[in-house]
This record gives sequence, structure tokens and C-alpha cells, in this order.
Amino acid sequence: MRQAFWTAFGQYMAPVPNADGEKIAWINYKTGIKHLHFKMNAEGDRAEIAVEMSHPDAAVQELFFEQFKQVKRGWEEALGTDWTWRMHEVTDDGRTVSRIVTDLAGPRIFNKGDWPQLISFFKEKIVAFDAFWNLYQYAFDALK
Repeated sequence: MRQAFWTAFGQYMAPVPNADGEKIAWINYKTGIKHLHFKMNAEGDRAEIAVEMSHPDAAVQELFFEQFKQVKRGWEEALGTDWTWRMHEVTDDGRTVSRIVTDLAGPRIFNKGDWPQLISFFKEKIVAFDAFWNLYQYAFDALK
């Protein structure tokens, strides 16, 4: 069921161009910067979307995080203010990451009737992130 959802989402997003008007693989969104990922997840009755800074050096993670804070106004204009900013949290698998995350509680990936709500949530956030990233990615060039 999970695989079917992500396949459906990918098919739904396939005709949607990125901010440059180009075709893009939304499911595997590439930031172009190693250790900086855009992640989407749906588990149980919660969907989550996040920018994750996973560099193994905590100091470098902090630099990424601080750079995002420098462009926070642009972030909020593009993506809104319903995001939680977390520096240096430990994941279930023991890695330390920094994340900017928002979620949607309620809809379940295992209920096909909830898929439109999940797809809408993911689409809105990833398209907004792409618009943000199109304008602000160059602020991160020194961290490549």
C-alpha cells in the first residue's frame, strides 16, 4: 500500500514542472548539495515533510542550519511559518541530524480515501520548497 501511494504521488506530480519550468522527479528531489535532503514520509496517522541536514560533522550541520536561519524570511514567504526548526536531533537509527519539518496529523497512508489529502499536503510543500530553493540555493554554495 505504501509503495502504491508513492507511485500514485509520483504519477500525479509528473506533469508538474519545477520553478524553472523543467520536468523533475519530485519523489527524489535533489538539492544538489551533499548531506542536504528534502524528505517526505507518511507513517501511521501522520505525514511529514522536512529538509534534513545530515552532514556527519555537527559543526558543518550547524553552518547549514545557521544559513537557513539567515534566509528564514524567504523561507516563510515561500513555505509559511508552520515549520519546526530542530538542530542536532538524534534519529531512530542513532544519527544526529538537523531538520526543518512540518507535519499533517490525521490522514493515513493505508486508507486510500486519505490519499487526496496526503497528496495535496506533499504537493503544496514540495512545490513551495522548490520555489524557495530556486531563489536561495546559491546562499548555500560555500557549503558544498
